[in-house]
Amino acid sequence: MPDSQPVLPRSIAAVDLGSNSFHLIVAQIENGQLQVIDRLKEMVRLGAGLDNKKRLIAEARERALECLSRFGQRLRDLPPNAVRAVGTNTLRLLRDGGEFLREAEQALQHPIEIVAGHEEARLVYLGVAHGLAGDEERRLVVDIGGGSTELIIGSGMETLNRESLFMGCVSFSQRFFPDGKITARMMDAAIIAGRLEARPVQTIYDSRYWELAVGSSGSIRSIRDVVQAQGWSDKGISRKSLKKLRKAMIEAGHADKLKLEGLSDNRRPVFAGGVAVLSAVFKALDIDQMRVSDLALREGLLYELLGSIQHHDVRKRTVDPLVQRYSLDADQGQRVADTARQLYEQVHKGWKLDNEKMRLLLEWSALLHEIGMAISHDGYHKHGAYILANADLSGFSRQSQTLLALLVRNHRRKFRRQSFSELGKDIREPCRRLAILLRLAVLLHRGRSPDRKPEPGIMAEDNNIILSFPRDWLEQHPLTEAELEREAKYLDAAGYFLSYS
Repeated sequence: MPDSQPVLPRSIAAVDLGSNSFHLIVAQIENGQLQVIDRLKEMVRLGAGLDNKKRLIAEARERALECLSRFGQRLRDLPPNAVRAVGTNTLRLLRDGGEFLREAEQALQHPIEIVAGHEEARLVYLGVAHGLAGDEERRLVVDIGGGSTELIIGSGMETLNRESLFMGCVSFSQRFFPDGKITARMMDAAIIAGRLEARPVQTIYDSRYWELAVGSSGSIRSIRDVVQAQGWSDKGISRKSLKKLRKAMIEAGHADKLKLEGLSDNRRPVFAGGVAVLSAVFKALDIDQMRVSDLALREGLLYELLGSIQHHDVRKRTVDPLVQRYSLDADQGQRVADTARQLYEQVHKGWKLDNEKMRLLLEWSALLHEIGMAISHDGYHKHGAYILANADLSGFSRQSQTLLALLVRNHRRKFRRQSFSELGKDIREPCRRLAILLRLAVLLHRGRSPDRKPEPGIMAEDNNIILSFPRDWLEQHPLTEAELEREAKYLDAAGYFLSYS
């Protein structure tokens, strides 16, 4: 463990970089509970700013960075472990995402994670579930974003099924109502397209498998506000009220002519797309009535951040079942993890790895380094990297999965220095150094013996690594010495210099 534990923050914050709007929520921690003290929202329309090559146009980039600068000012006094920021569908699609992400993180002054659709769905459900009664009934949660729609079936605080569909209020408004015009034919075409998108999963998510339907996020809340203001629904959104809303929109004929009480000017340009998507979901999943939650992904982020601060990290609950599912040698993984941690503790300051996330990534990669053996022993480090890069790992962002996969890919044989080149400049060298620590830990336990090994001393400065063992230990363990000699050659080819005595 690091020399000292981080100080628990009094306030925490979550930032949701959606395809339509950016949200910031700040909460105070009182007796282990959250009390929201600030909310900021800006309609950035990031999804509408993608050109046909999936690159951000200058105006959208500028809007996003200016918004994040304002958010960053609000977050200035919060420590790094008190803020979590995530990007969703548009940032998943963005071609020049690496460049924009670096600019965005500089503006916000905090790291930004890109989460996969299934992870987004899990976080949405976590937020919504905290606003519902704590019973065990099965719920369908529907979240319509700017570029994707998440479907989740869950019970209590746990998800049972998660899906992310490629349709949202921004993308459908651009595709079916590009100039703001709204006709019956356009609306029917949009709904059919939405039903086709939902068709592969509709038998899993239809009304036979849940008791309560709940909607969340801006589009669904806006639809609720409108149908209730018109007197078409007393609670939430009903199938009949949605039909009346579509009729009123078609009669208006254009987004600019939608004079519906409860509809904000900011929401009007993408409202038709949101209504079409929700209508498709109602039809595909046979929904009659939907309750609406005011909690969503950002609240899910807050609750998960609170859990990690209180040492209830969902990522650990993801790693442990992986060890069981792939029949890994848990004892061997733990031995490697213990040695990797012991090496880390000696060099983390000199190698500038003084970061809790780095230590955890090293330990998780040690626990999972043999996961590829489930496919084949030959090249199992390559198979393991593929599994970890592409699996649905709850709690892990895309970046975290990439780093985990790189560590496992490089834990044995040739050290592929260039495989880290696509990482950001600030993380590239630290991750190479983590990989070296993992390699050494694996090497020291190559014999898989349960006997306790001596804890080697290690010194590291820049690209130089010095290992020291008890007197005469290497002479008594010639196989380990031979392994170290071979490892020194692997590292030398990559520009690192290992010596030992």
